[in-house]
Amino acid sequence: MHNFVLDSRLAQDSHFIYDLPLCQVRLENVRNFPWLILVPRIANLSEVHQLTANQQAQLLNESSQCAHALLTLFPLDKMNVGALGNVVSQLHWHVVGRRKDDDAWPRPVWGFNPTAPWQEDEINMIKSRLIAQFDQ
Repeated sequence: MHNFVLDSRLAQDSHFIYDLPLCQVRLENVRNFPWLILVPRIANLSEVHQLTANQQAQLLNESSQCAHALLTLFPLDKMNVGALGNVVSQLHWHVVGRRKDDDAWPRPVWGFNPTAPWQEDEINMIKSRLIAQFDQ
């Protein structure tokens, strides 16, 4: 996990929440959707297949942990998970909570406008609740 540097766009568009064993967990600064981003703390990754089999399993495990944590914090109907990487090439994994009445349903969240940012007190509350879930 040496030499890991977070892409500046991920840093700019999200808030640090927690370091799981493999991934840094970040909250996307889009209040419209409960949206976590997992970034494996390994340098020079752009694709899931570049991870070892054990790391791939760990990514899936951490993704499931994040999905479960979001489900404890928000009333959600569906979890959307996966990696795209068309704009930011650094490997990052999205875990997005969806509701049938959310602003974009049933369309994808990518590119949705207008978005609203989280307020500082909301970020702090979400962070503390997520950390409590991860520490269980």
